[in-house]
Amino acid sequence: MSYWNEFDVGHVEDLGHYTFTRERILDFASKFDPQPFHLDEKAARASVLGGLCASGWQTAAIFMRLNVQHQQRIARERAAAGIEIPQFGPSPGVADLRWLRPVRAGETLHYTQTVTEKRVSASRPEWGLISTRVEAADAEGRLAFSMTGRVFVRILPTAPEATSEPADGS
Repeated sequence: MSYWNEFDVGHVEDLGHYTFTRERILDFASKFDPQPFHLDEKAARASVLGGLCASGWQTAAIFMRLNVQHQQRIARERAAAGIEIPQFGPSPGVADLRWLRPVRAGETLHYTQTVTEKRVSASRPEWGLISTRVEAADAEGRLAFSMTGRVFVRILPTAPEATSEPADGS
């Protein structure tokens, strides 16, 4: 976790990898997206997807898991170094959510997010808004998932300017 001030446009965060096994695909789909092409190999082969594949929602959920784990790791490192842990706020939503191709069993995706924009909140100037481009790609760099994420992040308070005047005014 970093303060808003500590993020630079263009900064890339490596969130890690995730392997979509057949078992993980079936488990997620049975609970959250029980469509035949996510649950049944025969039905999946007969579908437009041509075979069993992960739910797009699973690829998005894995981003969230990896992102939170990444932020928790940074928070632990900051705490161990005695550095204040910044506060993240809510996300006002995502945009441009894309599932670009089927993700098959056995496939490993690498997730990254790149800071694309940052601005101070008009209604809460102690908070900034950061936009990121989130992507998940295979080892060959073929994108499978992308979106634009947004999150509120606390702005690091700045110390008052030092003056040459004594504090008591004399």
